[in-house]
Amino acid sequence: MTPATNRSHAVTFETIKYETDGPVLTITLNRPDKLNAYTAQMGAELADALGRADEDDAVRAVILTGEGRGFCAGADISAGAGSFDTTSGEGAKNFGGAGNVQRRNEGVGFVGALFNCKKATIAAFNGPAVGVGITLALPTDIKIASTAAKFGFVFARRGLVPEAGSAWFLPQLVGLSQALRWCLSGRVFGADEALAGGLVSEVVEPERLLGRAREIALEIAENTAPVSIALTRQMLWRFAGQDHPFDLLKVDGPFAMTLGAGGDVKEGVSAFLEKRPPSFPGKVSQDMPKGYPWWDGVA
Repeated sequence: MTPATNRSHAVTFETIKYETDGPVLTITLNRPDKLNAYTAQMGAELADALGRADEDDAVRAVILTGEGRGFCAGADISAGAGSFDTTSGEGAKNFGGAGNVQRRNEGVGFVGALFNCKKATIAAFNGPAVGVGITLALPTDIKIASTAAKFGFVFARRGLVPEAGSAWFLPQLVGLSQALRWCLSGRVFGADEALAGGLVSEVVEPERLLGRAREIALEIAENTAPVSIALTRQMLWRFAGQDHPFDLLKVDGPFAMTLGAGGDVKEGVSAFLEKRPPSFPGKVSQDMPKGYPWWDGVA
């Protein structure tokens, strides 16, 4: 489907909703009759939506949630036992066949879009998030859950392996021991266990979930510099798992020097001294410093 855009920058998709309210974009998985079960089309629309968010300087933070009583119940298995056979007509229909797998392998699917995003991302788990329903949200920066949320890395119980890069993301977030325990058992667990294990940082009552997610998003939008956020999330995600800090030192020092001479830092210091809210001039669409993106070698 080709998304349609109107003057308010709302975008219409088939399997997700894209809604902006001030500096906050909410992307809602929108197949409530299927508990928002994942399909290749949903993945493609998520990647498109995140790309649009990156290009829109008015968007400062992105909330990802689900419509209805589920976040995402996992992959759409309406094709029955052949649901995951992407070489057959039924499996390929939902998951795009070899072409979709290749796109994900090349980092250009929704996983790559979330990981490379220039905006702060917040997952708000309103209900069950199982299989790909949880792994698709692992690249988000901040994760909160309602008391109604449930989680499950159920792949071994389906004869599969963890996908969407989750064998890398999950240990980064919760540690290897916890990741192994959840993935090897494949069991479903509740929000309190997710909090204790470090998968989510906060659990709230269902009626407070989206309000709390928006509070977090606005705190970021109203107090931080967009360029700083884009650089900071990439530095943390890309260097946290390294064995030493020396590659990071090659990046953070030059960025600190470049930014220190720019308008954002001058505004940040002035706002602090004058005890007023900051109004940062930098835009991620045009003011990313020389050296970004450092990981592809073409900056």
